[in-house]
Amino acid sequence: MKIIEYLFRKVIPLFFGALIFFAMVLVLVDLMMNLWNFISNGVSGLKVLRIMALYVPKCFWYATPIAILFAVSYTLSDLYANNELIAIFASGISLTRFTFPLLIFAFGMSFALFFFDDKIVVPTYAKKTAEQEEVLNKDKTLNNDKIVILSENGNICYKADFYDDGAKRLSSLYIIIRKEDKSLDSIIRADSASWHDEKWLLSGGIQYTQKDGSIKAGSVSQEILDRLTEPPETFQNNVISVETVDSATAKVYIEHLQKAGLPFAEPMSLYYKKYSFPFILFIVVFLSVGLSGKTRKNVMLMSLASCISAAVLFYVTQMITMLLAKFGAISPFMGAWFPVFMFVVIATVVLRYART
Repeated sequence: MKIIEYLFRKVIPLFFGALIFFAMVLVLVDLMMNLWNFISNGVSGLKVLRIMALYVPKCFWYATPIAILFAVSYTLSDLYANNELIAIFASGISLTRFTFPLLIFAFGMSFALFFFDDKIVVPTYAKKTAEQEEVLNKDKTLNNDKIVILSENGNICYKADFYDDGAKRLSSLYIIIRKEDKSLDSIIRADSASWHDEKWLLSGGIQYTQKDGSIKAGSVSQEILDRLTEPPETFQNNVISVETVDSATAKVYIEHLQKAGLPFAEPMSLYYKKYSFPFILFIVVFLSVGLSGKTRKNVMLMSLASCISAAVLFYVTQMITMLLAKFGAISPFMGAWFPVFMFVVIATVVLRYART
């Protein structure tokens, strides 16, 4: 227990110090990227500070894997350089056994990082984005035009010239109704449609149905009117970013895309990423155990270089797999989880050849 306590007394202060340092670097980078826009729009200093403060949780989320990788890598390399691990190995304790508490700690922190993202990072980052767009005059209207929406797995297709979000009204609306075998059932033309009592009420609606080789026009049947329940949010000029909503909201949004027959590969891969990314904490600790002890000189510099290199390699790999998932080359699940699996294998191989 004394050895474990000694190990954590070295790792924890380094971890929090590195976490604050890397997080502040990310905050400053974001500030520098937007500073000229803030100045040109006359944004007050207090408002800028508030926006940056809302960005801090996101920066901590990004910086946590790099910080724990640096802390563990530097600690173990320093113990190697000072010959302290030789005494531990001589007492019959292997490197794996010595570092096992760190692996358990990192595994538990992976779950904590997921909940931190879901409950704190997501709402604060959404507020940061909204307030930044507001002060930079980038507000987006929810009105939409030239809309085509699929519903009921493609059995209903809405086509409207314009959607007025304030009035919850669709203008110049066409609705195509298809049978289960996807053959045409009928076409509805309406001057407009208003949202009322959880369904669309048509104004000037006419239903065209093919019967006996001719087209029949008549009033819209009640059966079809009862099926026009696609919510107004679907028609808004507002594409949800899965990264800016919690996991429950993201799941509902993806289910809507699947129901409407719209592309969902990219949002689905981002949804899986919410679960896969936190486990990078376990991976980097695993990896740092294997990377430690490679040199006795310039321990600080080598530890910093190794953790940055590993982080860049992971993020680049994840970026590539997420792009492949977006374009359908691989499944959304593999787009999010393949880098995790790959780095587990790399960490295992590196640990196999680590100095013990």
